[in-house]
Amino acid sequence: MKTFTMPGTDIVAPNVLLGLMRIADKTDDEVRALVRTARDAGIDFIDHADIYGTERNGCERRFAEALQLTPSQRDQITIQTKTGIREGYFDFSYEHIIESVEESLEALRTDRIDILLLHRPDALVEPQEVARAFEELEASGKVRAFGVSNHTPRQIDLLKKYVRQPIVANQLQLSITHSPIIAQGVATNMVAEQQSITLDGGGILDYCRLHDITIQTWSPFQAGFFSGVFLGSPKHPELNAVIDRLATQYDVPAIAIATAWITRHRPRCK
Repeated sequence: MKTFTMPGTDIVAPNVLLGLMRIADKTDDEVRALVRTARDAGIDFIDHADIYGTERNGCERRFAEALQLTPSQRDQITIQTKTGIREGYFDFSYEHIIESVEESLEALRTDRIDILLLHRPDALVEPQEVARAFEELEASGKVRAFGVSNHTPRQIDLLKKYVRQPIVANQLQLSITHSPIIAQGVATNMVAEQQSITLDGGGILDYCRLHDITIQTWSPFQAGFFSGVFLGSPKHPELNAVIDRLATQYDVPAIAIATAWITRHRPRCK
């Protein structure tokens, strides 16, 4: 597994991370087997969110209950989680960020979060409150580094005007069949090309590259917004024919080709 030091941190991260959004109904043995398989492949970076699971902090709690990590085992992995989504709305207030982190720490049975992401943009954000929360969390040692998810360049700039800490990551949806953040840049200013329309602030790949922000990808094998995987899907016969041909050529599983397509892009898509 290729690794790199995430800019703005001392965290050595693998090129692929393990997302645990769907473990709420898994048994202890299943969770342990999943994490063990990832670790055997060199994946020691775990991605959570406070809203993952059938109840708040459900997947964080399921992970901690199943793994029962000792302090030394905890030191061997990187734990990332997210905050900012509440029941029916987004909330980047100082109070919610602090409360959410405390709840995640309790659920994860740990004394620190390695990276905290703001999950989805809050239209009513007061960046001064975000900055105040980040300062307190860093000073207390409860959070080591900070990032965002699903944010545009201008939304990041607004935060950076007040937030002192580096924004080290931006987690975005990206896959072979969902690639507007790449297509927009390639097709810019092309007449009658739908993909040339900038809907999301545009240029996020270039922006992150310029500002040393690691892009992490979510739903890397989904055809669209939670509409099912494209690998092996009869809805994508031509794509799968190419993927299968390349998989045979390189003697790897089809999923490795889909993963390699993402990791080829920069900055450090994972």
